[in-house]
Amino acid sequence: MRLSQNDQVDPAKDPRHYQIACLLTMVVYQSLAFDFTLLPAEALLLIGTALLSQAILGYVFAVRFEWRSACISGLSLVLLLRTESPAMLVLAPLIAISSKFLIRYQNRHVFNPTNLAIILLLLSGAPVWVSPGAWGSSTTLAFLALLAGGAVVHKALRQDVTIALLFSYGAIVIGRGLFLGDPIAIAVHQLTNGTLLIFAFFMISDPKTTPDSRAGRIFFAALVAVGAAFIQFALFRPNGLLYALVFCSLLTPALNRVLPGTRFEWRTQNKSGPESWPTIPTGVHP
Repeated sequence: MRLSQNDQVDPAKDPRHYQIACLLTMVVYQSLAFDFTLLPAEALLLIGTALLSQAILGYVFAVRFEWRSACISGLSLVLLLRTESPAMLVLAPLIAISSKFLIRYQNRHVFNPTNLAIILLLLSGAPVWVSPGAWGSSTTLAFLALLAGGAVVHKALRQDVTIALLFSYGAIVIGRGLFLGDPIAIAVHQLTNGTLLIFAFFMISDPKTTPDSRAGRIFFAALVAVGAAFIQFALFRPNGLLYALVFCSLLTPALNRVLPGTRFEWRTQNKSGPESWPTIPTGVHP
């Protein structure tokens, strides 16, 4: 069942527009300032495949075309994923968008689409890797201010889980550095990179895949931070945050039972009345 024209998500109150603007700013900056970005045609292939996959699967499952979610997934892949194989540029967004429709529990998807696609490709041994997005301390702090401002303005960005993740992971990294006697500059370098910002504001903050209650989200963020630190510093594997989020996402249903809260839905503005919440009794929520 598709949402009617009167039940579309209110653009003025949809935080995904701000997210898309921030991601586009990052993409443009990365393209102008660094040499390790994807070619424009490759970036368009990632985004185009994400949008096309969303349109086709939305038609198959009889739900409205949700371009915002697909665009965020595509832009995140542009910033993070690197490969020399054109096939991977098609497969990655296809996996990401498909996961929202195929891997579900209680009528919502379990994993952040971009995160799951990257991890599955890495685990399969596919010819892909993750760009660290190391833009330098000053640029990273500028992007942090931009994203934090958006999180304050748009409460649906789940700023609580983002802040909890940044504080938890930051405390672990800095504490580890102090314990080892490393200069503080090493910890600062580990924390000032694009991957951490994209992860904190566009992956772990996904309102559809994080716990419903604030207590649950804070605990979830701390759990991801601990898991990431263990993978990164004990197992000596890169991309600890990405791996930790995939594994911890499996615990979200249990956290919702132990620490219940109000389930998130994108707000809508019904022209015939006050704000409402979209319900799609059949099919799949995007």
